[in-house]
Amino acid sequence: MFTGIIEATGALVSRQDVEDGAVLRIAWSPAEGPLSTGESVAVSGVCLTVIRSTVDWFEAECSPHTLRMTTLGQLPLGSLLNLERSLPAGGRMGGHFVQGHVDGVGKVLARRPEGDSLIVAFSRPESVSEFLVPRGSVSVNGVSLTISDLQPERFEVALIPHTLAVTNLDGLAGGSPVNLEADILGKYVRHFLQTGSAGPWREGI
Repeated sequence: MFTGIIEATGALVSRQDVEDGAVLRIAWSPAEGPLSTGESVAVSGVCLTVIRSTVDWFEAECSPHTLRMTTLGQLPLGSLLNLERSLPAGGRMGGHFVQGHVDGVGKVLARRPEGDSLIVAFSRPESVSEFLVPRGSVSVNGVSLTISDLQPERFEVALIPHTLAVTNLDGLAGGSPVNLEADILGKYVRHFLQTGSAGPWREGI
């Protein structure tokens, strides 16, 4: 589990194709020291497991499904990736619960400045669209953001200077793909309403 508060950005150093997907090498030198083998890291919103690491980089393996369903299979070498370690027990919740399970890939539709902030519009893939609500939370490339405007074919977020400085969102141009994950609360509510699986206390609702 993650919070959508990015710790650092790291460059995609290499991508090695293997029989069951690909191994990504990503540059990162955490102040706490090298990542541990088996540790979970959100890489631009995708939960990956560390398989090797040094003080300068770590490697994680991606399944074919992950490569197909996220941006990680199409990014060029050198691309900046948003990085976040998993939330420790008792850790501070700064954003919202992010699982690192990408629901769909959207695209940047427009960018416009508004004061010191940047308003960015994204497309609404069908797999994500039904979970989006005005002022609700959404993860964009692993960044916890609030939906500032919601339209039938798009949604907008406001990026403050700090977010632009510490994530890869400032480098997104029109048409750039992004990993989107809807708020987990919306998913559970929809499942509850569709299946009626509320347990023995349902009659009291």
